[in-house]
Amino acid sequence: MPVKAENQNHLDSWIEQVPLLQKGYHLRLLAKVEKLRRREVIYPHQENMLHALEILPFDAVRVMILGQDPYHGPGQAHGLAFSVPEGTAPPPSLNNIFKEVGEDIYGGRTPAFSPDLTRWARQGVLLLNTILSVEAGKAGSHRHLGWQRLTDQIIARLGEERPHLAFLLWGKPAASKKALLDPAHHLILEAPHPSPLSAFRGFFGCRHFSQANAFLRKHGLSPIVW
Repeated sequence: MPVKAENQNHLDSWIEQVPLLQKGYHLRLLAKVEKLRRREVIYPHQENMLHALEILPFDAVRVMILGQDPYHGPGQAHGLAFSVPEGTAPPPSLNNIFKEVGEDIYGGRTPAFSPDLTRWARQGVLLLNTILSVEAGKAGSHRHLGWQRLTDQIIARLGEERPHLAFLLWGKPAASKKALLDPAHHLILEAPHPSPLSAFRGFFGCRHFSQANAFLRKHGLSPIVW
């Protein structure tokens, strides 16, 4: 399925930087997922599979928040990690993210945040899942399709070509990507996943949002309005 025209230039910026995209690897994966849709319900919609790259150009990234795979419930996933469309009830992990933002940035007060994190993406926050598709109701079901090969290269290329990025790695799968990055050049923050199963083990109180902003300011960059 063709990429939405208004976002084509942003995707082109990633294609210029990521060899696998240059070779059309993403097109083969998209075709594979489209074929699976004939017998499975898959999220997100086909036109949103590369939304994280379409909405934010390579050179505008300042922060990366890395998720695992898309939400697997109806009406939730729309191509941005941890985000759901406006009007959709925030999943528990997203509610916990908002609680931490409230404590960290807003003095313990949690504003009425929109569950659509497009506002973060447009400020330079890459909300990338390591796997970009999922079968309905089956978390991790597309982990063998080959998405990680592509997303690993995206992470590595950002680390190589962009200076002074903040990487927020939540949970063990995300933390494993630390090996792709050079801590001498970037801020790499690790914490448990914001899931209700692990948020109380160190995600709450991690203060990643204020640390990322302090790092950006240190390097002459505007902070994120979380």
